[in-house]
Amino acid sequence: MPTAANLLAIMPFPDIDPIAFSIGPLAIHWYGLAYVAGILLGWAYARRIAANYSLWPGNVSPISKTQLDDFIVWAALGVVLGGRLGYIFFYDLPAVLRTPVRALEIWNGGMSFHGGLTGTTIAMILFARRNAIPVWSLFDIVAAVVPFGLFFGRIANFINGELWGRLTDVPWAVVFPTGGPFARHPSQLYEAGLEGIVLLLVLAAFVYGMRALKSPGFITGVFVCGYALSRIFVEFFREPDAQLGYLLGTNWLTMGMVLSFPMILLGLWAMLRARRQAALQL
Repeated sequence: MPTAANLLAIMPFPDIDPIAFSIGPLAIHWYGLAYVAGILLGWAYARRIAANYSLWPGNVSPISKTQLDDFIVWAALGVVLGGRLGYIFFYDLPAVLRTPVRALEIWNGGMSFHGGLTGTTIAMILFARRNAIPVWSLFDIVAAVVPFGLFFGRIANFINGELWGRLTDVPWAVVFPTGGPFARHPSQLYEAGLEGIVLLLVLAAFVYGMRALKSPGFITGVFVCGYALSRIFVEFFREPDAQLGYLLGTNWLTMGMVLSFPMILLGLWAMLRARRQAALQL
């Protein structure tokens, strides 16, 4: 167990202004730029994947570049609306019921990945049906590029000094200005590395190395499983939301874990389903 002396002796939080720059009275935050960077890089990568016909069943892309361009707006709305509503329902509902205007105060808690995933899934289903696009293939394209947004989002969380980790005395611990005088795990960076960089590389290996897009739904399953396992692992180092705390015991089971466990089963089901469908078409 870390001693008080050790906890007070680790490096301080780097002095990074959450506001990237200002244009007159308009302040541009790193958090907003993270969403823009994630969406734009994901869009560019998605266009490259869609244009590589050799990756798809029958060497025919299921979606055009124009359709992908149109989908950006749908995806952005799904992420923002779903992410905010998800945070309210999963993490902050009692406070919002007491003070409804709090629902609009994004700086009070922010966004939920699981809510954003739900919102984006609904947007994908509606967009696919409207444009006669195979829904599982659209799922796969989006799943392959989501790690860009996860990476930049977690970096922005670190810059904002939010969603920090549990107390620790590891050499790379950080004293966050909003986390008291104690050193904590920089769990945002753990998530940026696992959910962003590692998951992106794993998915790219399946897309380009194993041609997994030829089995619609398989990449989706890999992403869902990969994210869930990464999130559950990091939850052991991340401080739970103050209004919820630990759901079981004094340091076990968080809401992030509860929402992620079913994703493992869902991801495995998606991969098995994709393989069965591919086998039937042989």
